[in-house]
Amino acid sequence: MQHLPVTLPPASAPSAPFRLPLPVAQLLSRLPPYPASWVFVQGLNRLLAPQLPDDVRALLAARTLRLKLLDAGVAFDFAWQGQAFAAARHGAAPDLCIGASVHDLMLLARRQEDPDTLFFSRRLLLEGDTELGLLFKNTLDSLELPPFELQSLAPHRVLALLRRR
Repeated sequence: MQHLPVTLPPASAPSAPFRLPLPVAQLLSRLPPYPASWVFVQGLNRLLAPQLPDDVRALLAARTLRLKLLDAGVAFDFAWQGQAFAAARHGAAPDLCIGASVHDLMLLARRQEDPDTLFFSRRLLLEGDTELGLLFKNTLDSLELPPFELQSLAPHRVLALLRRR
């Protein structure tokens, strides 16, 4: 995870219906990087990794991605490591950077909004490798995941899952 300054979008930029309150965003932006990145990757591995088709896994190999929570002032760097996602050290520019507000990412995860709508309304930012960005969007569109519920990432559930492994 990379710490980012908490900034509000320019007045001319379209905004999400909900943004984290500034005091919450400032608090989140001060969290230590590694534990938060590790927890994020555990969630990805639990919810997304089992659903990835083999061709997508192959295209993700040796590619770094960054997820920016724009209104929280944090970014997570991660990469596909053959069988699972792993937290990556923040360094050079990633192959693909995905940015959105926490609210918009939750809408995507819960299947209440589609990536195209958010992208064309400028609420989902994709920067970097165009092919990888299309792969990301098409993969989200094609996965048959159950709607994401925040309760699935409750600490006691994540710890129970790790104990079973």
